[in-house]
Formats: sequence, structure tokens, C-alpha cells
Amino acid sequence: MTALGFLHPGHSAEADYPRIEQLLSSDIRVDLVRADPGEEGGEADGEEGGYTDASLRLGAPHRLAAGVEQLRLSGAEAIVWASTSGSFGYGWEGAHEQVRTLATAAGMPASSTSFAFVHATRELGAARVAVGATYPRDAAGLFVEFLRAGGVEVIALHAAGATPVEAGVWGEAEVFALAREADASGAEAVLLPDTALHTVAFLPALERELRKPVLTANQVTVWEGLRLTDRRVNAPGLGALFTREPIVQV
Repeated sequence: MTALGFLHPGHSAEADYPRIEQLLSSDIRVDLVRADPGEEGGEADGEEGGYTDASLRLGAPHRLAAGVEQLRLSGAEAIVWASTSGSFGYGWEGAHEQVRTLATAAGMPASSTSFAFVHATRELGAARVAVGATYPRDAAGLFVEFLRAGGVEVIALHAAGATPVEAGVWGEAEVFALAREADASGAEAVLLPDTALHTVAFLPALERELRKPVLTANQVTVWEGLRLTDRRVNAPGLGALFTREPIVQV
């Protein structure tokens, strides 16, 4: 049994994780623990300028430490901070320090969703990508800067300007619209970075429509946990990242 531990920033899209667990091998367990939200609550607000500040508060070391012991007791072998904005908001070097602090506190390998996107993009060999962010444009721009620091070329960005609360109730129609708006000729993959967004149920259909890999926050977060434990799982229901097979052209 491989046990993966995830620190989650709030309540949005939590259902993606048991869904992913069902689509993985039966000897993989996905344990989800909420990080301490503090007085500001479990999500960043969606206002220009305030989004990043709230994300930085959310990703503060003492907040993340609150859930570490529970994951240790669960038998987790690796831990991932399941927040994109709560990691890329610190910048490339700051996010590395965040992960090092988390790994030291947990006594196990650690990472975050932002690094998961970089590693997953490399895994697919996608040199040029398009990004569809629910975030305001300033926050989306910071994610693009993070990807570029990791060697990923971003050729298109669409920022929807939704709050995490709004994104958390988006369904299939809204997710498909976001991906279509983001896609661009020449992009070898489309990235949807918000962990508040329900996407797992739509991954195969998204990839068939766009005819290219689609990477979404909760999908890459679990893949990153598997990477940290040296597990590779073939799970077609989780998209090209979990099969590394070409998208079928229709």
C-alpha cells in the first residue's frame, strides 16, 4: 500500500481526491487533510491585488504545519501542499523554501501543486503550453512567471477573474469554456491551475475535444505525490499524464 498525504487549503473540489483514488491502483491511498485556514478562511479572495496577499497568508509555514502530524499518523509516505496560488505566490525560490520547510516538518518528501505543474509538463515533454486560470490577471501572471522559471514556455494566457468560491461551483460547461478560451495554436498542453476547480470527471473528454493533454490542479497534485514515492500508475481516466499515450485524433 502506498499512502499519499495532501494538505488542502479549503473545501472546494475536495471530491476530486476520492474520485482520483478510485481511478488509481487499489493499493494507493489518498489522504486529504485541511491546512489551518486561520482567521482569513480557507481560500484567497478574488480581488485584484488582494488575491496574492491572501494566498501568501494561506501558505504560511505555521498554517501548513497544523496538518502535518495528522498525515504522519496516517502513514503517508509523501506530502503535497495542494494549493497552486498558495505556492506560486511565493515565487520560484520562496516556493522551494516552503517545500523544504514542509519536508523537514513532515520528515518525508514534500512538494506543492505549483511544482507539480512544472514536473508534469516536463513529463509530457510539452515545451509550449497555454494556461486557463480562474484567477484575476495579476495572480495568473505570477503563475506564468513561475512556470517560466521552471523552464516552461507559456504562449497563451486566459484569466477568468473568478473567485475561488465561484470557481468551486463551476461545472462541465464552465470548465470546457475555460479550456477553450485558453487553448492556442502551437500549445502542446493546456494547464488549468486552480485546485478549487472540479476537473477530474472531465479530463478524458477535455483532451478529446482539445486534441492535446490537459493538466489540472488536483490531477497533477496526486501525480506529484506518486512521483515522490516513485510510483507510476496507468490510469486512462486521469488523462494523458497517467498514460503518456498520444491523444486520439477524432
